[in-house]
Amino acid sequence: MERTGTILRGREFEPIEGRVVIGDDGRIEAIEETAVESEDIILPAFVNAHTHIGDSIAKEAGGGLSLEELVAPPDGLKHRLLRQASQEELAAAMRRSLQFMQESGTTACLEFREGGVEGVETLERAADGLEIDLIAFARGSIDAMHAGDGFGASGANDANFDAEREATREAGKPFGIHAGEVDEADIDPALDLEPEFLVHMVHPEPDHLDRVAEQEVPIVVCPRSNLVTDVGLSPYAELSERTTLALGTDNVMLNSPSMFREMEFLAKLSELSATEILRMATINGAEIADLEYGLVEPGREARLLVLDGDSHNLAGARDPVRAVVRRAGVDDVREVVFGSATV
Repeated sequence: MERTGTILRGREFEPIEGRVVIGDDGRIEAIEETAVESEDIILPAFVNAHTHIGDSIAKEAGGGLSLEELVAPPDGLKHRLLRQASQEELAAAMRRSLQFMQESGTTACLEFREGGVEGVETLERAADGLEIDLIAFARGSIDAMHAGDGFGASGANDANFDAEREATREAGKPFGIHAGEVDEADIDPALDLEPEFLVHMVHPEPDHLDRVAEQEVPIVVCPRSNLVTDVGLSPYAELSERTTLALGTDNVMLNSPSMFREMEFLAKLSELSATEILRMATINGAEIADLEYGLVEPGREARLLVLDGDSHNLAGARDPVRAVVRRAGVDDVREVVFGSATV
């Protein structure tokens, strides 16, 4: 199998005219630079590095509420609505969100999964038969972590997570935690847990930035969510100077799980380059989850997003990386390649 067009190759997304050759094993065999007739743009499919898709049953609920009123456990609006819904309703709603992500170019998501073991099992039912990879950072119990792919803590001010952190080490699974979303109070306790990654980091102080650099802790930022909940915006440039940043869309209740929208939003409110933002949406998230894709390079698993470069929206673009980050959208998607399968 092969795809032709302008290929955004490697970590710098160097535009190359040619073809991507994909083997029967679903891996990229070669990238051949040659003249082709296709106007398509070929890039790595997205990795959404932070989602909460359980609240897909409550899209746009709770307008005007504070972050605590919306999502704070155990009685934020989100948690009340989750308790009221059956597992079948939750699975059906989550499946719709997963289908949207898959069709709009997301090949994997790092899902902070509520509901304990049952929540992990419901997520698995929701994803049955889909190509998108789900990395379930479960919460609620150590048993849930064992049922999932890791542990996703709400925040160090909510509980003591020492036991869960030790259990993930023993299980060889990753531990992620929210930190610095509302204020700086929970950042040091979160870093004390030596997590594999942090989420949000809207309010770091200089000493927190130093600790992040020293510990080499990746951070997942969610700009649209932070704007909706009115907690502020992360210091993206300062964080990117010190560690690896990845991009997530956070709660489906608050935002569509569109990486196109997240990239455009970040590009237009920060000083980060289009290249850095595209890395945040692809390889950086893949590396946090230890996935074998995220780049268009020989030997990598072929998880590719193919855009129609001759669409009304993209035709005439002089810089394909900037066009992907700042302009492209779901309507420009021609297909998503999942190894030897396509969507």
